Amino acid sequence: MEDYHVSSGKHFYTIGLSYKKADAEIRGHFSLDEEGKARLLAQAKTEGIDAILVTSTCNRTEIYGFAQHPFQLIKLLCEHTHGTVEEFEKVAYVHKNKSAISHMFRVGTGLDSQILGDFEIISQLKTAFIRSKNLGLANAFLERLVNAVIQASKRIKNETEISSGATSVSFASVQYILNSIENVSEKNILLFGTGKIGRNTCENLVKHTRNEHITLINRTKDKAEKIAGKFNLIVKDYADLQAEIRNSDILIVATGAQNPTISKELIYTNKDLLILDLSIPKNVSEDVTLLDNVKLVHLDQLSQMTDETLQKRRQFIPQAEIIIQEVESDFNSWLETRKFAPTIKALKKKLKGMKDAELDFQRKKIEDFNDQHAEIVSNRIIQKIMKHFANHLKGDSETTDESLELIQKVFQLEEYQK
Repeated sequence: MEDYHVSSGKHFYTIGLSYKKADAEIRGHFSLDEEGKARLLAQAKTEGIDAILVTSTCNRTEIYGFAQHPFQLIKLLCEHTHGTVEEFEKVAYVHKNKSAISHMFRVGTGLDSQILGDFEIISQLKTAFIRSKNLGLANAFLERLVNAVIQASKRIKNETEISSGATSVSFASVQYILNSIENVSEKNILLFGTGKIGRNTCENLVKHTRNEHITLINRTKDKAEKIAGKFNLIVKDYADLQAEIRNSDILIVATGAQNPTISKELIYTNKDLLILDLSIPKNVSEDVTLLDNVKLVHLDQLSQMTDETLQKRRQFIPQAEIIIQEVESDFNSWLETRKFAPTIKALKKKLKGMKDAELDFQRKKIEDFNDQHAEIVSNRIIQKIMKHFANHLKGDSETTDESLELIQKVFQLEEYQK
């Protein structure tokens, strides 16, 4: 990316891991909470990285940024998570420059999501960019790229049916319950954790199960109460968690904690208990499966569920890819203009210097010299010359380097580009 004059970093990289090669446990090792992201970004700034953004979801953890070598970014990730470089190398991917740009387009438009057409990631990319920008870690390249991905995402959502039908992790969990449990409306359901996935799951539970025995528990009780008020549900204190589990037939866990919040020691029930863990890292300890009456299902299993909705969505992939190609091509065209931006700036400065010198000369020779008119005319001529040069450079990308070299040589621009 050096030729594009967009960053002090040599190349633009995407480094990360996703559900495709990393299971839930490994993804949990590299998961970043809000504090972890803040610490990582702060260290990136002290290390001189000028543009970087970080995303960490249940499906993937990624860093997009400029660096001299991808290991700078890999090291940052490993230092601020529980993951090791050895683990990362086994399941990770590294994309560079144009490939990294293409990867962000596929991720941000839902084509790389665990559930096709899930557009949750685009809001997470927006949030990640705002976080970086507020810390002074976003340059013009990163801003333009994120905005282009947002534009592609909007167009795909509006112009295709790739997100048609209700399909998400939260919806899949409710569908699993409906398909696995008889008389769901009569069962006691406990939802532990009321973050974004918890809220969406709660809404789907109310909508599809017609169950009036749904209880919410959250470490911060007032958050649960806000959701409960909307759906007229029961809220219990965090201290009542063990007792409520004993009363439940279905336990849904979406706490977003970095360590398991549910273990075998919390479960004292003789009746069958279905536990759905919708969290990364896993919030339910595997030891619960040692209990004969407990069945544990993790979100990776839910995401693998295929149904008619997903089959229908797949037919719109080619249409979505055409849109991505159009928007990505526009972005790359803009990027090409960055190659000659310093030369154009230097040329404009050189022409302005020539203009000022000539006007000074004519001012001394011509009586009643009209400065205002001369400035207007000469500035318009410079503007027209600049436009011709810019259009030539944009329109003939194969000979851009030769053209730049010629312009620099003819106008002796070296001292203006320093």
